Amino acid sequence: MNKVGILGVGSYLPEKKVTNFDLEKILDTSDEWIRTRTGIKERRFASPDQAASDLAAEAAERAIKDAGISAEDIDLIIVGTNSPDTLYPATACLVQDRIGAKNAAAFDLQAGCTGWVYAFIVGAQFIKTGMYKHVLVIGVEAITRMVDEKDRDTYVLFGDGAGATVLGEVDKGGLLSSALYADGSLAEHIILPAGGSRLPLSQEVLDKRLQYTRMNGREVFKFAVREIGKVSLDAIKKAGLTADDIRWFIPHQANLRIIEAGIKRIGIPGERVAITIDKYGNSSAATVPITLDEIYREGKIKAGDKLLMVSFGAGMTSGGFVLEWSK
Repeated sequence: MNKVGILGVGSYLPEKKVTNFDLEKILDTSDEWIRTRTGIKERRFASPDQAASDLAAEAAERAIKDAGISAEDIDLIIVGTNSPDTLYPATACLVQDRIGAKNAAAFDLQAGCTGWVYAFIVGAQFIKTGMYKHVLVIGVEAITRMVDEKDRDTYVLFGDGAGATVLGEVDKGGLLSSALYADGSLAEHIILPAGGSRLPLSQEVLDKRLQYTRMNGREVFKFAVREIGKVSLDAIKKAGLTADDIRWFIPHQANLRIIEAGIKRIGIPGERVAITIDKYGNSSAATVPITLDEIYREGKIKAGDKLLMVSFGAGMTSGGFVLEWSK
């Protein structure tokens, strides 16, 4: 089967920065409380006229340019998101039209904050089998629209943004291993209660504010710490490597304490962990590709480097993969 690697990377972050001090003005919280518990200092909010597809299209065009191809060369678009423009049509279809990828099939993939990781691994299979040559995988969120500005426990955590990668066949390196998990018995711990077929929108829903995300922070924290270690060690083992072989660990940017607890279990030193949560908050399915693009643009990734990317989120889901950089 074909070797699959990353041909191009891109990301987009909305211009509006919202600091912890800004949130102090509208919520019963403080900069110190947020920083010490999450590691977040600021995050980005999409402007009122921006939806997920707008952010995704910007990141996609940058990734396509970085890959040195045109939008018409894209065979498939997969968008991992929890905050689509609409339940249907798929955000991926809107992106396809926006960027002019007229030859591409397109669909959305929903796996909580693990959405981009799931989408990456799914997209890689189409290239491995030879069905497609170029697959555009996007993680995007306008997730701040889905959290309650009256709920200090969730509103301070999230930010908006998009990250994209173009996948294609490579001569060496590429995807070395992957691991995906799900446990639906824990689904209630992160949930958007209303707006689907179980509980359609109604005046009662709006009165009870059930159109916003509900999260059991304590249970999510325990799950995340457990899964970040399990998934990482599984992916490293499947790749035939050890933690010492990993040049960069790019984890989901949900909480700095979760990341710190996870690297202790994995055995990766802090200087090899990419961190962006302080600047961008938790952009859900977009955190890993945004962070990947940032360290790539800074020239920190070299050909042959082994990268471990891991995420966890609503579902509950978790997943990760090891990739040998070949750009």
